[in-house]
Amino acid sequence: MTQPAVTPPPARGGFKGFASLANLTFAFALVLFVWVVWYCYTGRGGPQELVSRLLPIALVLQILFMRAKEPLYPRLPAAANHVLAAAYVAICLYAFGYFWLYFEDIAIWRQGSYTTHDFVVGLAMFLLVMELSRLAHPVLFWVNFALVLYTLFGYLSPLDFFWHPGTSFYRIVTSSTVEMSNGIYGIYGQIALTLIASFLLLAAIANGFGAQSAMIQVMQRLAGNSRQMVPQAAVMGSMSIGMVSGSGSANAIVVGGITIPLMKRYGVPPVFAAAVETSASMGGLLMPPMMGVGAFLMSDFLGVPYWDVVTRGFALAITYYLSLAFAIWLLCVRLLPREAVEVPRVATYDQVKTGIFFLAVAFLLVLMGAVGIGELRAALFTAAFLFVLLLANFLVFKFALKDPALGGETFLGNVRASIETHAEMTSYLTLLLATLGIMIGLFTVTGFINRMGGMLLQLGAWNIVALILMSFVFGWLVGMGLPPTATYIIGAIVIVGPLRELGVNPWVAHFFVFLLSVWGELSPPTSLTAAISARIAEASFMQTMWVALKICLPVTLMTFAIFSRSEMVVQPGWGQVLSTLVVLVGTCATALGLFGRLAQQRAPDLALRLVLVAVAFVALFHPDDRIATTVAVFVLAASAAGVLRHRQVAALAGAGPQPL
Repeated sequence: MTQPAVTPPPARGGFKGFASLANLTFAFALVLFVWVVWYCYTGRGGPQELVSRLLPIALVLQILFMRAKEPLYPRLPAAANHVLAAAYVAICLYAFGYFWLYFEDIAIWRQGSYTTHDFVVGLAMFLLVMELSRLAHPVLFWVNFALVLYTLFGYLSPLDFFWHPGTSFYRIVTSSTVEMSNGIYGIYGQIALTLIASFLLLAAIANGFGAQSAMIQVMQRLAGNSRQMVPQAAVMGSMSIGMVSGSGSANAIVVGGITIPLMKRYGVPPVFAAAVETSASMGGLLMPPMMGVGAFLMSDFLGVPYWDVVTRGFALAITYYLSLAFAIWLLCVRLLPREAVEVPRVATYDQVKTGIFFLAVAFLLVLMGAVGIGELRAALFTAAFLFVLLLANFLVFKFALKDPALGGETFLGNVRASIETHAEMTSYLTLLLATLGIMIGLFTVTGFINRMGGMLLQLGAWNIVALILMSFVFGWLVGMGLPPTATYIIGAIVIVGPLRELGVNPWVAHFFVFLLSVWGELSPPTSLTAAISARIAEASFMQTMWVALKICLPVTLMTFAIFSRSEMVVQPGWGQVLSTLVVLVGTCATALGLFGRLAQQRAPDLALRLVLVAVAFVALFHPDDRIATTVAVFVLAASAAGVLRHRQVAALAGAGPQPL
């Protein structure tokens, strides 16, 4: 999920000052935090009423966070920025009061016959969301702007495929706001302020008490003293942070800020270091229990508990990270010497925090899986569990052991950092999903989704493989300019329907689109995660993106392998385990064929690697499970021999500059 990075907590000296932008932001953040906690426990009023209350609060927070970082309009004087920010906040507060007073009338009694006042409030919120999206998500803004024009003037289209009779501006505004089925108050905004906001409590508390930075240090130590294993710290660190961040860009900033300089210090080329962090950070969109925004949306699309998505997501995440770690290790054996490096020391306080974090994740999985508690309460109870343990750890090391490392850390500072982190992430995602709600509402009003789905059905009637490839191209084109969440929503609405009509299992169809949206975040010509990693490494953005694509190419095959090895995502159980192992063997063997060296001479080396990849493809894509499993056994044995040979060839060749 694309969202702001989990920034390091601010100075932990407690609460300073009173009449300041920072404290005003904290006041609204506290309101949002308490309201989310209260709703997770009670569920009172339902998600539609909740979004009518909290959406304006979330937008106020987004305005304040944006204003704190830089002027909303750098070309205007400071006074104008203050006035405009105050006006935007006033619109939100007025909408909050209006929906507080008239929610039942708008949601039930006035559906289809709104008053002028309803329309004016809806118009103000519509324009505000559009303007905030222009500042925070310019690509999404221009897509929505074009859709507004298309919705108004579709009857002018010279192409029959895009023609529609046109819709009034009144209908655009009401469908995007007060109708509350689509648009900014629709299902996407509701998911942002319920499921997503509840799970973000874990990330916020972990960040507030510094557990995330502690985890990265522990992962560096676990990587050992081998220079060739240093990049694995990025993989393990991103996997750990990805459990609660659900964002590639957040991982790149939090983890990459530490691991990229570490890799460069030990001789890893800047482009390769940035590419390693990019590909590792992308796993944050796959790693349970958070799995990015797309997993929460999938739960809603399929009408299943979120736990059902998580149990299937583990298979994908394990395959991704193990294949990725193997591919990176193959490259490191070629590129880096075997000399030992100094293993960093990790304070006991940080080790305990890391253990507490993983214990909390296990606690969450037990609550959702074994106990059967609903997602909202499970997330709330886990957040409370994490908070209590981190607080106890802080008190013991601060006051009982008097650890000097905690000299500048305070309880109130940690709590404030947690609340503000939660507010920043939740408000950002609420704005994003409200913007996407407008987009999908306009797609629906114009009938574009039905026409696109009909075209894909016609293509699929000719050949299902052609439909899958066309869907991949469509998703790639969408992902070029839109974040993974937007790509998944559009794909789920446009692509899943035709696939299901042609007999594809709903789980397979949705996970195909889900993986496609993740790949879209990495694909050229745009990738926010690659841009962040390249900036940290001071490397070329384009080179970083292309090298990351190569590293992730074996894992890209997983996007298509779920059609042939569907047990991987259809039904948890031993069949899922077997299919996952077969796919893992296939992707790792493909990585060995791409990045390994099996002979010193070029011709025999290339021939052996091509044969290995061809046989791995049989394991990945053969429709008969028994044949695929049998072949996977031989592929595994060949890969084990290939790894030994790769190490021998690399030792003979010596480490040094080589093409990636």
